[in-house]
Amino acid sequence: MICQKLIVLSLSLVVGATAFAQDDMLSMLDSTSAKKTHEKVITTFKDQKIINTQTTETVKAGTMSFNINHRFGNIGTESNGGAHTLYGLDNISDVRFGFDFGVTNNFTIGIGRSKQDELIDGFVKYRLMTQTQDNHIPFSLALYCDASYNPQTASVFYNGMAEPTETNPFTQSEVHRFSYTTQLILARKFGWRFSLELLPTYQHRNFVLGSINVDNDAVESNDLMSFGGGFRFKFTKRLAFICDYFYTISPYRTGNTANPYYMPLAVGFEIETGGHVFHLNFTNSPGIIENNFIPNTQDSWLKGGFKFGFNISRVFNVTHPKKK
Repeated sequence: MICQKLIVLSLSLVVGATAFAQDDMLSMLDSTSAKKTHEKVITTFKDQKIINTQTTETVKAGTMSFNINHRFGNIGTESNGGAHTLYGLDNISDVRFGFDFGVTNNFTIGIGRSKQDELIDGFVKYRLMTQTQDNHIPFSLALYCDASYNPQTASVFYNGMAEPTETNPFTQSEVHRFSYTTQLILARKFGWRFSLELLPTYQHRNFVLGSINVDNDAVESNDLMSFGGGFRFKFTKRLAFICDYFYTISPYRTGNTANPYYMPLAVGFEIETGGHVFHLNFTNSPGIIENNFIPNTQDSWLKGGFKFGFNISRVFNVTHPKKK
């Protein structure tokens, strides 16, 4: 009888402990699920740029990204390429060295220098919102602002400008050498393979030559509106196909047979190797930063005016992370 009571008591304790453990496990699961609510999507893109276009990605707080962007010469013979220039490898259209620093996880500042027009540029990028896995926030949003300065000699910078006269006086100014770009970057990650972004863009140049499109009498303007887009498609965790494009709204550039302009298009591959990200690409834009490639792309893909290039970035810790 005593043995039966002990068995019943033991079974009761086991059942009670099991029920308590189940309740405790369920509460832990509920707590874990609550923590995952609105969890942010990471690495919509792997780098701060696709090829030409900016992305919503920023440099983490306390780290610095060193970037090298390189564009060789045109590949096609019709665009001064071909075998005699080793299909553009003998020439350099542009090269840029840049340093980007993460002030916070969402705020990055940077500075760089380009070969083309000797441009010195500085930028700020602030990520306003980040896409969440539960689609509470359906996309990421960032604001990008860049200012560049052209230090070329006056004879080069003002080349093509008519000499000042009494009826048409003109005063040179350092202010003329500045140009600005502002972009709103909207991006979304669709699963682990595919990411897409759109970039409405406004650009202002303090000085432009008053050139006229003889085909429609449109005059070159200081202000330009353009729309960019780009995507990344991952084949594996470390290899992806990348592409970006810009369309500029400009009557002066539309159908200008005497001085033709083309929309910048870039395609390439992204390769990740540890702390390095490599972009091997082809593009018809000779310039690297927005203040160059958006208004000044005059090479055509159809005429062999595309060039090989690469982007390399490497991230370094410059401050010690705070201990939690």
